[in-house]
Amino acid sequence: MTGWVGRTAVEIAEAVRSGKVTPRQVVAEHLARIAAVDARIGAFRKVLAERALQEADALATRADLATLPLAGVPVAVKDNLPVAGEATRHGSAATPETPAPADHETVRRLRAAGAVIVGLTAVPELCIFGTTDSVFGITRSPWDLSRSAGGSSGGSAAAVAAGMVPIALGNDGMGSIRIPSANCGVLGLKPGSGLVPAGLGVDGWFGMAENGPIATCAADARLMLSVLAGLAAVPGRPGGDVEPESAPLRIALSTRCPTPGIAVDAAYTFAVQDTGRVLASAGHQVGPVEAPYPFWLGAASVARWLAGTAADARHLDPSRLNPRTRRHAALGRAVTRAGLVRPGQRTRWQERLERFFSRHDVLITPALARNPPPAEAWHARSWTANILSNIRYAPFSHPWNLAGWPALTLPGGAHPISDRDLPLSVQLVAPPGGEQRLLALAAELERRRPWQRTAPSPAD
Repeated sequence: MTGWVGRTAVEIAEAVRSGKVTPRQVVAEHLARIAAVDARIGAFRKVLAERALQEADALATRADLATLPLAGVPVAVKDNLPVAGEATRHGSAATPETPAPADHETVRRLRAAGAVIVGLTAVPELCIFGTTDSVFGITRSPWDLSRSAGGSSGGSAAAVAAGMVPIALGNDGMGSIRIPSANCGVLGLKPGSGLVPAGLGVDGWFGMAENGPIATCAADARLMLSVLAGLAAVPGRPGGDVEPESAPLRIALSTRCPTPGIAVDAAYTFAVQDTGRVLASAGHQVGPVEAPYPFWLGAASVARWLAGTAADARHLDPSRLNPRTRRHAALGRAVTRAGLVRPGQRTRWQERLERFFSRHDVLITPALARNPPPAEAWHARSWTANILSNIRYAPFSHPWNLAGWPALTLPGGAHPISDRDLPLSVQLVAPPGGEQRLLALAAELERRRPWQRTAPSPAD
C-alpha cells in the first residue's frame, strides 16, 4: 500500500486540514484500493465512487475545512444505516430499493465532521448472524480468505482491515462490531447505552444495539467516537493521542465462557494471559477472576435477539427472506407472545456487575472462543447450523449488550499454533462511562505490544 492508503484517519485529517493533500486525492487512492482488492474480500455491497469524488471536491471548498476533525477521511457505512439517496438493503432481497430520504444521525455527524462516505458495507440478512454472507455475496477476512469476516458488521471490519478505508461505521446488538473486528484483526468499540445515537430497527433489539467505530488504532477509534457522540475535540489535537491512565488499574482476567459447555481454544486463553502480562509489567494490578455470569444470562440475551428480529421483519415479505431468517423471526414471535423479554433481567445483571466492578476497573476476556468459521454461504444453511456455529465461536460478546455497558475488542497477538497469520483478539469491558478508559488501555497495549494495522491482502 502506498500514498495515503494505510495511513490513519488522524494522519489523513491533519494533512487535509493543512493543505498537504486534497480530499479528492485521498478518496481517489482509497477507491483504487477498493477496486484492486474487494472482488476477493467482498466488503462492500455498493461502492459510491462517483458520488464520493464529487463530495470530496465539495469538501475542498468548505470554509471550515481547516477545523474539521475528519477532514477528507474516507469512511464506509454499514448497510443497515440510512445514507441519503441510497437504498438501505439490510443484506436482504426482501427490503425495498427505495433511496433513503435522509442520512442517519451518525452518518450526518460524520459528514459534518468532514468525512467522505465511499460505500455501503455488506451485512448478513437483517444483521442477525455472526457471519457476513447474503444474496449479495460472501465477506471474507483479509487475513485468511477461507474464513468469514464475522458479522454482522463484517463488511465494515473487512474494509478497515484491508486498508480500503481507515475507519468504518458499524453497530452491535449481540457482538456485531466486536466479533468481526476480532475476526479481521482490528479494533472495534461498542459504546455504552446512550452515548451515540442508535435508531436501529424497531427498537434496537430492546435497546441492546449501539452504533460505534471500527478502526486500526486507538487514536482513530477515539477520534471517530468523539464525532459520533458529539463530543468536543481536544483543541489543537482533534482526536489525536489517547491520554494514558494516571493511576494503576485493577484489571480482572477471565476466560470463563458465558455459555456453559463451550470450550475456549487454548490460543484465545493465551491471548488473555499475555495481555495481562503486558499490563502487569506496565504497573497495573492484574489477576485471574471468575466473571459473574448468571445461568440465565444467555437465555435473556437470546430472547431479545429473537423478538427484536421478529419486530424488524414484521413488514417484510417472508417469501423473500432466507429460511434461517424466517425461522429466527418465527421463534421471535413465539418469544414475544410468551412474554419472555423481561426488563428485570437487564436490571438484575447490571446489579450483579456493579458489585463485581466495585472491586475491578476493567475486565478482560477472550474476544472469541475459537477460530472464525469458514467463509461460506451460511445464509443457505439451516437456522440450527448457524446458531450452533455462532454460539461455539463467539459467546463472549452478548453479556455486554444486555448490560448496555461499553466493550472493546482489539488485536491480542498472533495465533501461536496456526499455520496462518490469524490474528487473536481480546475483549475489554468497563462500567458505564468507561469508553475513554478502554481506549486509553487499548492505546497502552498498542504502544507496548504493537500490532500490524492492516492485513497483507492478496493485491500486495
